[in-house]
Amino acid sequence: MKRALTIAGSDSGGGAGIQADLKTFSAHRVYGMSVITAVTAQNTLEVRSIQPIDLPVITDQIAAVFEDIRVDAVKIGMLGSKETVETVAHSLKLFKPAIVVLDPVMISKSGHHLLDERAVSSVKTDLLPLATLVTPNIPEAEVLTGFPIRTKQDFYKACTAILELGPKAVLLKGGHAAGNPNDLFYDGKEFSWIKGERIHTKNTHGTGCTLSSAIASNLANGLPLATSIEQAKIYISEAIRNSLELGKGHGPVHHFHQFYKKERSDFT
Repeated sequence: MKRALTIAGSDSGGGAGIQADLKTFSAHRVYGMSVITAVTAQNTLEVRSIQPIDLPVITDQIAAVFEDIRVDAVKIGMLGSKETVETVAHSLKLFKPAIVVLDPVMISKSGHHLLDERAVSSVKTDLLPLATLVTPNIPEAEVLTGFPIRTKQDFYKACTAILELGPKAVLLKGGHAAGNPNDLFYDGKEFSWIKGERIHTKNTHGTGCTLSSAIASNLANGLPLATSIEQAKIYISEAIRNSLELGKGHGPVHHFHQFYKKERSDFT
């Protein structure tokens, strides 16, 4: 069994963050490990509070995993602060994982800011050069590039600009655009559109975390990058299609949809 490590925040509602990552790893038959960067008090409606984890504890979590258990892929999610970004980057430079999928989490589904402004420059200079793939959505890509993304030409321009910051490849997600949520993949050689279908549901909590974790899982399992992305796109689309009516706000996607034959109503 391959092994993947998620470095991210914990979601008490279970739909995003560490919880979504570990569920996704398991759904892909990958052994999941975790480094918690922050504890969040959140549900389907809101993020009530955030408690960052002390930096030495983050360092120790990373070292404890790498020094004992082989890590086939790393997924990075919510980091929160400049200091946490620098701490994680320092550890990754030390242990040199072969695969790093960076989801530059900045704002929660409920609109809560999960990355402070000081941290953005550190993400650019310290983390992006370590990434095998970075998976920003449109608002995140606009922060990273400094310009608005409205047209297809803007997508190409943004991917090019982000790649120049150091990652090996970019997947610019189109979920915030009008029409179908088509994503643009750029590996420095060619652009590829990954087609998506707009599934009309409010239950999309954790989609970004889940997609990046699915890509990391596929890479850990030995699939090529382009194939890993394509299969992850299919997985997240079906997870959204079979999403769960839990809570009063944005419910979670169904991470184990392929293992259940019952109707969604049985899990509400």
